[in-house]
Amino acid sequence: MNSIRLLVATLTVLLVGLDRLVKAADPQSSAKLDFAADIRPILSDACYHCHGPDANAREGGFRLDDRQAVLDAGVLASGDMLERLTSTDPDVRMPPPDSNRRLRRGDRAKLKRWLAEGADWPVDDRHWAFIPPLRPDLPKVADTTWPRNPIDRFVLARLQAEGLKPSAEADRATLLRRVSFDLTGLPPTIEELDAFLNDRAGGAYQRAVDRLLESPRYGEHMAVDWLEASRFADTDGYQNDRLRYMWVWRDWLIDALNDNLPFDQFVVQQMAGDLLPDRSFLTQVATGFNRNHRINSEGGSIPDEWIVEYVADRVETTGTVFLGLTMTCSRCHDHKYDPISQNDFYRLFAFFNNIDEAGLGPNNGNSPPFIKVPKTWPNLAEDQLEFVIPEPVKIKVVQTSVPRPQPGGEDTVMVLHELDQPRDTYRLERGQYDQPDKSEKLEPATPPVLGAWNEDWPNNRLGLARWLVDPGHPLTARVTINRLWQHHFGAGLVKTSENFGVQGEMPSHPKLLDWLATEFIRTGWDVKAMHRLVVTSATYRQQSSAPETLLERDPENRLLARGPRKRLSPFAIRDTALFASGLLSDSIGGPSVKPYMPPAIWSSISNAKYKQDTGEKLYRRSMYTYWRRTVPPPTMMAFNAAARETCIVRSDQTTTPLQALTMMNNITFVEAARHLAERVMIPDAGNQSQAIARAFRLVTSRQPRPDELAVLVEDFDAYREEFRKAPDAARRLLSVGETLSSPESDPVELAALALVANTILNLDEAIAEN
Repeated sequence: MNSIRLLVATLTVLLVGLDRLVKAADPQSSAKLDFAADIRPILSDACYHCHGPDANAREGGFRLDDRQAVLDAGVLASGDMLERLTSTDPDVRMPPPDSNRRLRRGDRAKLKRWLAEGADWPVDDRHWAFIPPLRPDLPKVADTTWPRNPIDRFVLARLQAEGLKPSAEADRATLLRRVSFDLTGLPPTIEELDAFLNDRAGGAYQRAVDRLLESPRYGEHMAVDWLEASRFADTDGYQNDRLRYMWVWRDWLIDALNDNLPFDQFVVQQMAGDLLPDRSFLTQVATGFNRNHRINSEGGSIPDEWIVEYVADRVETTGTVFLGLTMTCSRCHDHKYDPISQNDFYRLFAFFNNIDEAGLGPNNGNSPPFIKVPKTWPNLAEDQLEFVIPEPVKIKVVQTSVPRPQPGGEDTVMVLHELDQPRDTYRLERGQYDQPDKSEKLEPATPPVLGAWNEDWPNNRLGLARWLVDPGHPLTARVTINRLWQHHFGAGLVKTSENFGVQGEMPSHPKLLDWLATEFIRTGWDVKAMHRLVVTSATYRQQSSAPETLLERDPENRLLARGPRKRLSPFAIRDTALFASGLLSDSIGGPSVKPYMPPAIWSSISNAKYKQDTGEKLYRRSMYTYWRRTVPPPTMMAFNAAARETCIVRSDQTTTPLQALTMMNNITFVEAARHLAERVMIPDAGNQSQAIARAFRLVTSRQPRPDELAVLVEDFDAYREEFRKAPDAARRLLSVGETLSSPESDPVELAALALVANTILNLDEAIAEN
């Protein structure tokens, strides 16, 4: 035994010496390992097989046997752990072979280094995200002239620590374009650009920001992220993919965002607007958030099974949207990384397990519970604002003997409504609906690790909503403000915005995240105030270009030494083309519309036919496009929109040839190009360089450089020559789309200019913020 101890002690000394050599070779490795970021995830991964959730707690996990903890003070315990990390003996090695888990070489190296550093385990060993945010002091910075608000102090302090400096401020045209897209999803008009460029009085930028925040287009644009998170669609999903009517909830969402409904009320109304003491028709409509899930209407389906699926979906959506946690893992077993047990999942499940809904959906239409929407919507009289009790679910048996509920028509919207007699909730073995563990009935409750429950709250969805927006909650404010940051910078301070747990990424600026979260609460959950704070910061206003050395050192701009440059969302890409061409409709709200799509697009799924709309409906903003879950709009999907099957708060971005083909050949973009050409065309000008320059500025918000303009004019001359030889080709081009060109326009000149406009719309700069 003494010889083993001597060997272990010798190994430990060798490790310390090796660690010093590594630090000398790599200055960046000299900082002491951070337990929460570097060690806890590895320990959880390595030890869960043997220790379960206790692997996340020092007092419960990592024991050699029932008598001795691995991490007792002293060399011996560290040596025992070291032996388990390095041993080839399958009975000793950690994790054991039968766990089918492997530690990567780099992870073993980190654990060895941690042991050599003294195996420091903090007294409060909770993962950072489970500790309520405390408002940090503003850091001191050497350059006091650069910061415009507190955000900049945190960013600059980090840059100073990294030996970096912020970039220069973006030029005024770029800045207005960037903030216009971020707040409204549309570029500035030329008139807005000129007015801003000519406004040299102090506060011009702040006034522009205020104007954009008050624009009704703000609510439409900000609604898009929430539509994807809430899995909003116009059909039920699954194989039959029957239609539904939920656009009234979307109208409520746009109005709530434009009215700047405080976020805590925004959450409470959507989670439990039917249970509020002062509930109304509008708060009831808000609960449609939790009816946006898929509903199965396939014959032979088992209603009890699908009720479980709907309730589980609400738990998982709540976990992603508000908690930033992967709750789905806990449906079948205790979470392997985060301290969320399977019982925790089903206690949350119990909050939603009392909705008076049918497991099987109707053939078409809304599934109960639903309420009728007055014909005067959205202009409601006082007596139409009263809360409405939905009719009880009526089950209808058709010839196939499949019991289905009576559907709600176009004048209804699905909402939440409680059963008079609550359903019992039990833990389901492996998450299976027909395998309840009836040894223990589970009552509604929240995971203990996520903060205490106030006994004054009702033990129902309303209490759950109050818990989510309680100022002491560790996650809701952080998760929400992180997605707001993601909206403006392309990546959140926590890059894994869907996962704040042990397997998620650490924040790039932890103190900034906590300061923003506490500021969000301090302002009364004022969403517009937080957008204003971010976009008026010096951090946001930096130019996005950077020297090669900075791009190599920080390719993802995690240090924020330059401004954001993002590709536009698929919605903004289409809307911008319509906006620049003058075709975009100003209408807000209302039923979904069916713009140009291949006529047989739905035939591969069902006998339903896609009936394209006409007139103004073809040019509505993209957020109103009819969304069929099994065949979502191909243009939106080509540019990485969420499919709306489940809750998505972060989408990966791809670059594919299909995107270029869409921009070049899709009817919407070809029609937009020819109308953009007609909008800028100068009759009898002889040379169209002025028209081309104006089209360029309408799309990119800047004047073309002389060399850029020369290339486009050369293209125009070549196209015009080709169309002179083939005038029928010019007429075919000008016939694309429903709206006709002016008969007074020269078809050859217009067609040539349309192809140049198409080129401009296809520029990388045209579909990106700079």
